[in-house]
Amino acid sequence: MQEDSAHSPSYTVPCDDYVHVVEFSPFSSGTPVSLLAYGGNQYVVVGTCLFQEEDMDVDGIQFNILRAFHHELRVDALAWSPESRLDRMPVIRLCTAAADRKLRLLTSDLQDRHEVKVMEGHTSYINHLVFEPTEGKQIASVSDDHTCRVWDLDGNESATLRLRSPGISVCWHPEEVFKLMVAEKKGTIRFYDLVTQQAILSLECGPVMSADWCLTNTIKVGAVAGSDWLIWDITRSSYPQERRPAHVDKACLFRWSRANENLFATTGCPGKINSQLLIHHLGHPQPVMIGTVPVGSGLSWHRTLPLCVVGGDRKLCFWMTEM
Repeated sequence: MQEDSAHSPSYTVPCDDYVHVVEFSPFSSGTPVSLLAYGGNQYVVVGTCLFQEEDMDVDGIQFNILRAFHHELRVDALAWSPESRLDRMPVIRLCTAAADRKLRLLTSDLQDRHEVKVMEGHTSYINHLVFEPTEGKQIASVSDDHTCRVWDLDGNESATLRLRSPGISVCWHPEEVFKLMVAEKKGTIRFYDLVTQQAILSLECGPVMSADWCLTNTIKVGAVAGSDWLIWDITRSSYPQERRPAHVDKACLFRWSRANENLFATTGCPGKINSQLLIHHLGHPQPVMIGTVPVGSGLSWHRTLPLCVVGGDRKLCFWMTEM
């Protein structure tokens, strides 16, 4: 494990503008590289990453921009489709949310075909969205309008789940396509059956900022509330198994590693001089790594490496963790 000390990024990539959101694709690109998208004011950039931990010929990080998309407004959230691939017939597909309460489905073959499908229905700010992970034919989104909506790729709503407070996070089960986790701001995390559109299980805590389902071990759910992180074992109790203070000020985001079910990251709220990134391991009482990034925003883990990325002012910051 790395020593518990303020830690500058393992790698950085310069960007032209402030990065508001950043997401590694959680799906294989069909090639050795990973897909990564980031967005900010009126743009989305799609690129590929390869790290020296994956390829000895790479010095640090090899980052290539595939395409920059014009986006009418600032990007507030984005999600990757499992249909995005770079082998055979390359296709890029992702969905964004913006302050005009609309989703935009972006599809490109990285040559001459480029489509934007606008999806309307939410009546307030959209906080998070996700693609159905097996085929990518549906998108779920949660909003301050107290709904979780499920859409097809033509923009039709196939389900609307009424919430009791703003929806802040939504996660789809990796294999069971009818199971959805929705976290509400007031502190309830519910699991829904999309066939019956009924809640099948709920978890409780105080007001939540962000929650995530551990997709490598789906009995685990994590969240940040106030300045603490919380972990549930959903087979045991509707109350958290573990709760620890993490950040000096408010915690902002919680994300499980995709490479190790015991590794997760939390960020402090942006807006201070420095935003704090903490990487935690469930067996360790203290964070295994502390990173700082000026006005950091967004948080995402690599698909197979214990590496996460945070956006910042004209740069992407990557932190590699020892397992």
